[in-house]
Amino acid sequence: MFEIDNLTNEEVKELDTVRDLLNFVIERESLQNCMFNIIIVDNEYIHKLNKEYRGIDRPTDVISFALEDNKDFVELDFRVLGDIYISLDKAKEQAELYGHSFLREICFLTIHGLLHLLGYDHMEKEDEIVMFGKQDELLNAFGITK
Repeated sequence: MFEIDNLTNEEVKELDTVRDLLNFVIERESLQNCMFNIIIVDNEYIHKLNKEYRGIDRPTDVISFALEDNKDFVELDFRVLGDIYISLDKAKEQAELYGHSFLREICFLTIHGLLHLLGYDHMEKEDEIVMFGKQDELLNAFGITK
Protein backbone atom coordinates (compact mmCIF):
# COMPACT_ATOMS: atom_id res chain seq x y z
CA MET A 1 0.00 0.00 0.00
CA PHE A 2 1.26 3.45 -0.82
CA GLU A 3 0.15 7.04 -0.91
CA ILE A 4 1.22 9.73 -3.35
CA ASP A 5 0.98 13.29 -2.04
CA ASN A 6 1.65 16.25 -4.30
CA LEU A 7 2.65 19.18 -2.08
CA THR A 8 3.22 21.50 -5.04
CA ASN A 9 0.66 23.80 -6.63
CA GLU A 10 1.08 22.06 -9.98
CA GLU A 11 -1.11 19.32 -11.36
CA VAL A 12 1.01 16.31 -12.32
CA LYS A 13 -1.05 14.12 -14.64
CA GLU A 14 1.83 11.62 -14.88
CA LEU A 15 1.15 10.53 -11.28
CA ASP A 16 -1.56 8.18 -12.60
CA THR A 17 1.15 6.31 -14.51
CA VAL A 18 3.41 6.41 -11.44
CA ARG A 19 0.60 4.71 -9.47
CA ASP A 20 0.30 2.02 -12.16
CA LEU A 21 4.09 1.55 -12.16
CA LEU A 22 4.17 1.15 -8.38
CA ASN A 23 1.35 -1.40 -8.46
CA PHE A 24 3.25 -3.28 -11.18
CA VAL A 25 6.49 -3.27 -9.14
CA ILE A 26 4.69 -4.31 -5.94
CA GLU A 27 3.21 -7.31 -7.73
CA ARG A 28 6.36 -8.19 -9.70
CA GLU A 29 8.60 -8.01 -6.60
CA SER A 30 6.01 -9.70 -4.33
CA LEU A 31 6.03 -6.79 -1.90
CA GLN A 32 3.33 -7.84 0.50
CA ASN A 33 2.22 -6.20 3.73
CA CYS A 34 4.24 -3.06 3.21
CA MET A 35 3.50 0.62 3.01
CA PHE A 36 5.36 3.72 1.86
CA ASN A 37 4.74 7.27 0.69
CA ILE A 38 5.75 9.26 -2.36
CA ILE A 39 5.76 13.02 -1.69
CA ILE A 40 6.12 15.42 -4.61
CA VAL A 41 7.73 18.70 -3.56
CA ASP A 42 9.48 21.72 -5.07
CA ASN A 43 13.20 22.55 -5.03
CA GLU A 44 12.87 24.79 -1.97
CA TYR A 45 11.30 22.00 0.09
CA ILE A 46 13.78 19.31 -0.94
CA HIS A 47 16.68 21.74 -0.46
CA LYS A 48 15.69 22.12 3.20
CA LEU A 49 15.46 18.35 3.63
CA ASN A 50 18.79 17.80 1.92
CA LYS A 51 20.50 20.39 4.11
CA GLU A 52 18.91 19.25 7.37
CA TYR A 53 19.23 15.49 6.97
CA ARG A 54 22.21 15.07 4.65
CA GLY A 55 24.20 18.24 5.32
CA ILE A 56 24.15 19.11 1.61
CA ASP A 57 23.18 22.73 0.94
CA ARG A 58 21.43 22.40 -2.43
CA PRO A 59 18.29 20.86 -3.89
CA THR A 60 18.43 17.26 -5.09
CA ASP A 61 16.11 15.14 -7.20
CA VAL A 62 15.03 12.43 -4.75
CA ILE A 63 15.55 11.64 -1.07
CA SER A 64 14.45 8.40 0.56
CA PHE A 65 13.91 8.01 4.28
CA ALA A 66 14.04 4.27 4.87
CA LEU A 67 12.44 3.51 8.22
CA GLU A 68 13.82 -0.01 8.31
CA ASP A 69 17.32 1.50 8.45
CA ASN A 70 16.41 3.04 11.83
CA LYS A 71 17.86 0.98 14.66
CA ASP A 72 14.87 1.91 16.85
CA PHE A 73 12.44 0.54 14.27
CA VAL A 74 9.57 -1.41 15.83
CA GLU A 75 8.61 -4.72 14.24
CA LEU A 76 4.99 -4.80 13.06
CA ASP A 77 2.80 -7.25 11.14
CA PHE A 78 3.56 -5.20 8.02
CA ARG A 79 6.58 -3.32 6.72
CA VAL A 80 6.58 0.47 6.95
CA LEU A 81 9.24 1.17 4.34
CA GLY A 82 9.39 4.95 4.62
CA ASP A 83 9.01 8.10 2.54
CA ILE A 84 10.31 9.12 -0.86
CA TYR A 85 10.52 12.85 -1.60
CA ILE A 86 10.79 13.81 -5.27
CA SER A 87 11.51 17.33 -6.49
CA LEU A 88 9.11 18.19 -9.30
CA ASP A 89 11.44 21.02 -10.36
CA LYS A 90 14.47 18.72 -10.57
CA ALA A 91 12.49 16.06 -12.43
CA LYS A 92 11.56 18.62 -15.09
CA GLU A 93 15.13 19.97 -15.31
CA GLN A 94 16.65 16.49 -15.59
CA ALA A 95 14.16 15.29 -18.20
CA GLU A 96 15.23 18.19 -20.40
CA LEU A 97 18.92 17.76 -19.56
CA TYR A 98 18.90 14.01 -20.35
CA GLY A 99 16.67 14.39 -23.41
CA HIS A 100 13.83 12.14 -22.35
CA SER A 101 10.25 12.65 -21.23
CA PHE A 102 9.16 14.02 -17.89
CA LEU A 103 7.18 10.78 -17.45
CA ARG A 104 10.35 8.71 -17.76
CA GLU A 105 12.18 10.93 -15.28
CA ILE A 106 9.44 10.90 -12.62
CA CYS A 107 9.11 7.12 -12.99
CA PHE A 108 12.89 6.67 -12.76
CA LEU A 109 13.10 8.80 -9.60
CA THR A 110 10.18 6.89 -8.07
CA ILE A 111 11.80 3.49 -8.69
CA HIS A 112 15.18 4.80 -7.56
CA GLY A 113 13.65 5.97 -4.27
CA LEU A 114 11.71 2.75 -3.77
CA LEU A 115 14.80 0.63 -4.29
CA HIS A 116 16.56 2.66 -1.61
CA LEU A 117 13.66 1.91 0.76
CA LEU A 118 14.11 -1.77 -0.06
CA GLY A 119 17.79 -1.66 0.91
CA TYR A 120 19.51 -1.10 -2.42
CA ASP A 121 22.36 1.40 -2.56
CA HIS A 122 24.89 2.74 -5.04
CA MET A 123 27.78 3.89 -2.85
CA GLU A 124 30.07 1.12 -4.12
CA LYS A 125 30.49 0.29 -7.83
CA GLU A 126 29.24 -3.30 -7.40
CA ASP A 127 26.11 -2.08 -5.59
CA GLU A 128 25.54 0.60 -8.24
CA ILE A 129 25.60 -2.02 -10.99
CA VAL A 130 23.01 -4.11 -9.14
CA MET A 131 20.73 -1.18 -8.25
CA PHE A 132 20.85 0.52 -11.65
CA GLY A 133 20.31 -2.84 -13.35
CA LYS A 134 17.22 -3.41 -11.22
CA GLN A 135 15.93 0.10 -12.05
CA ASP A 136 16.33 -0.54 -15.78
CA GLU A 137 14.77 -4.01 -15.49
CA LEU A 138 11.65 -2.67 -13.74
CA LEU A 139 11.21 0.38 -15.96
CA ASN A 140 11.71 -1.63 -19.16
CA ALA A 141 9.32 -4.37 -18.02
CA PHE A 142 6.67 -1.71 -17.41
CA GLY A 143 7.37 -0.10 -20.79
CA ILE A 144 9.19 3.05 -19.67
CA THR A 145 12.23 3.28 -21.91
CA LYS A 146 14.82 5.94 -22.63
